[in-house]
Amino acid sequence: MGYDYESLDRCFTKVKDMNTKILMTTTSLVLGLAGLFALFAPDVLLAMLGVPLSNPLSLFIQLLGALYFSTALMNWTAKDSAIGGIYARPVSLGNFAHFFMGTLLLIRYQLSNEFNPFVMMTLIVYAIFASVFYWLVFRHTGIAKNKNSQ
Repeated sequence: MGYDYESLDRCFTKVKDMNTKILMTTTSLVLGLAGLFALFAPDVLLAMLGVPLSNPLSLFIQLLGALYFSTALMNWTAKDSAIGGIYARPVSLGNFAHFFMGTLLLIRYQLSNEFNPFVMMTLIVYAIFASVFYWLVFRHTGIAKNKNSQ
C-alpha cells in the first residue's frame, strides 16, 4: 500500500502554477509581523495566551521574535531565487521543518488544553504553510514549465 503521489499533485495544481515569490513574500510578512510583535509586545502576546507575565518568559518570547524576524529576512532575500526541488533546498527545507513541527506542536496544545481562538488561527496558518512547503521541498522541481511546450 503506497501513496498516490499523482492525486497529491492534482491537489496542488493551482499551487504548481504559483510563483514561489508569492509564497516567500507571504511567509516573510507573516513571520516578520509575528517577530516584531513578539519582540516589542511580549506581555501582550503572553496575555493573549492566558499566561502570567514573568521576566524569563518575556525574554524567551523576545528571543523567539528575533528568530521569527530573522527567518522572515531570509525568506525575503530568497524570494527572487528559484525555489523547489534542489534549488534553494536549505531555505525551503528549513521553512518546511519549522511549519511542520509548529503544526504538530499547535495540534498537541489545542487538543490538550481548552480551546483558544488565537492558537487555532495560528494552527490553520501553520498547517497551510507546512502543506505548501512540503509540496515545494518534495514534489516541485523549482523550474517553471513553459505551458506552450506541452
